[in-house]
Amino acid sequence: MHFTDLGIDTRLETQLAHQGITQPTDIQAHAVPTALAGHDIFAQSKTGSGKTLAFLLPAVQRVMKQKALSKRDPRVLIVAPTRELATQVFTQLRLLIAGTNIKAVKILGGENFNDQIKALRNDPHFVVATPGRLADHITKRSLQLSGLELLIFDEADRILDLGFTEQLKMINEQANHRLRQTLLFSATLDHAQVDALSRNLLKKPKQITLSAANEQHSDIKQTLYLADNLDHKEALLEHFLKQDDVGQCIIFTATRADTSRLSEALNDKGFKSVALAGDLTQSKRLEIMDSFSRENFKILITTDVASRGLDLLSVTHVINFDLPKHAEEYVHRIGRTGRAGFKGNALSLVGPKDWASYIAIKSFLNDELVFASVEGLKAKFKGIKEKKPAAVVKTKKVTQVKKPHVKRKAKPKKPVAPIKAPMNIDGDSPMRRKKKPEQE
Repeated sequence: MHFTDLGIDTRLETQLAHQGITQPTDIQAHAVPTALAGHDIFAQSKTGSGKTLAFLLPAVQRVMKQKALSKRDPRVLIVAPTRELATQVFTQLRLLIAGTNIKAVKILGGENFNDQIKALRNDPHFVVATPGRLADHITKRSLQLSGLELLIFDEADRILDLGFTEQLKMINEQANHRLRQTLLFSATLDHAQVDALSRNLLKKPKQITLSAANEQHSDIKQTLYLADNLDHKEALLEHFLKQDDVGQCIIFTATRADTSRLSEALNDKGFKSVALAGDLTQSKRLEIMDSFSRENFKILITTDVASRGLDLLSVTHVINFDLPKHAEEYVHRIGRTGRAGFKGNALSLVGPKDWASYIAIKSFLNDELVFASVEGLKAKFKGIKEKKPAAVVKTKKVTQVKKPHVKRKAKPKKPVAPIKAPMNIDGDSPMRRKKKPEQE
């Protein structure tokens, strides 16, 4: 199948060919024709499946070929949960609209608000934004959505998990007219908030489900290693990074402080690494990501801030220095490798503090993950045995046997002694009542 089979404009097909993209992925093959037909979409697809193009292609074609509803308001709004993901979407969009008159702006938190107002005054066709900053512009009335034609939510489950429910409601209300088309993409449809959101946002949507959120990624080899403590983890990490098959590598840690500490430790040992954390300014984060994408650094150390939104084909390995608290994030983390048909490796270090997360991930994936060991670095830690439930002592129920009711025989009454007449005062003869004389 080719993109022309999906009804894509030849100009877009040419742009894709310049990027070396000639055949649509499964999500693109299903979502693009459905969106071009004007239907709302409620879609679920695993990370790395090509869903960004699945919504960008019909969006760009709409702007190219259909008349605008409004001359001033943006025609397409794309909402992404994180700055990194929004930046990735914007970069892909710029490639598609290169050489056209279509204008696009990026509205992210952490960037200059007034500069964004100036960009919005240029009447862009596309706005790619994070929900928090977008809500700020709506409140300040520097952005109007009454003429919006296409509203797209990328990674809707993540947007809700980050606490942006109220902002999404505001966006929906500002662009609530009958001609609006809405596309909602999520890593999982089995999410109570996403389900509730879809009922409010979508009109008779077409549901597209290609793979479950917990489905194993066939292009990623997953291996786990037990570790005794922090020093043991660092020794294992150093061993892995010295292997010849490691290209670029993303290492995930539990906290921001861990990213900086681990990056300094690796740099001291001669590795070229850089730390990315959520507390950095937006310009610094973009600088780090640009430098890593240009392969100026071999190793990127980060928290879950980068578990979605990084599409780098040169990443051969993902290493979970610490396992994530939420099992779903494990899937998104390892999805940073093995993309676009390339093979990838996901290595996870499991210490005593990671054991509960390991149990949750195993349950979520519904699969036995493979443990391996490194010669000379085998762990003494063998896992935490599940506590057996306390034995329930069954007590026998003592039932009282009712004795049969037996009628007791009445005791024989004692004979009553005859009442003797009272004696005279003198005691010699009983007193008798004298008879009254008969009346004459």
